[in-house]
Amino acid sequence: MQTERKYKYLGIFTCLYIVFQLVSDVTAGKIISFFSFPVSVTVLYFPVTYIFADVLTEVYGYAKARSVLWIVMLSSILAGLLYILVVAIPPAATFNANDAYTRVLGQIPRILIGGWLAVFAGEISNDYVMAKLKILSKGKLLWTRTISSTIVGQLVNTIVFYVIGLYGILANNILFQAILTGWLLKVFVEVIFTPLTYMVVGWLKRNEGEDYYDTNTNFNPFKFKPPF
Repeated sequence: MQTERKYKYLGIFTCLYIVFQLVSDVTAGKIISFFSFPVSVTVLYFPVTYIFADVLTEVYGYAKARSVLWIVMLSSILAGLLYILVVAIPPAATFNANDAYTRVLGQIPRILIGGWLAVFAGEISNDYVMAKLKILSKGKLLWTRTISSTIVGQLVNTIVFYVIGLYGILANNILFQAILTGWLLKVFVEVIFTPLTYMVVGWLKRNEGEDYYDTNTNFNPFKFKPPF
């Protein structure tokens, strides 16, 4: 029986992935103006989760990245349910900040569900494109894989979230503008961070002694196996 290989840094990257996802969940409701277009403030840092996805898929393979994504999703869902519970519990008579807690944490179920579906659909699409392009390119031209996978993954993520969460709330023309602007911003962040992605991938490959190719991988997105 083959022993499952243990990695030194997979757990650290999983923790960072979870942190950025949970922070994005809580702060997604803040809308900022970008060239007069309303977008969530998370466009400034949520794309970092796609960098984690790229690094995990490139170094450890699609199956490991998929398992980490499931852990991230379960963490996000559990946190979301706890936020709902926190809002539902009546405050003490002396606590005068309950309205603030409710405003930040009291997310509409439609928004929560849209966010969860968007994250899963977008990131699994990102990982799939990343893994397939690595095989086609024989491991060369990493930047083409990271940017291409982000273009696809972030497009899926942005469309799913805005359509499920905000269709009928925003006017259709504003909805389209928000989707386009949010998508382009996320891709732009990925491009800016490409040199850092190269550094992290190179460092991990050397220190983990791993450079996985998904030639015989089962790409079923619902298959889960603990990554540790």
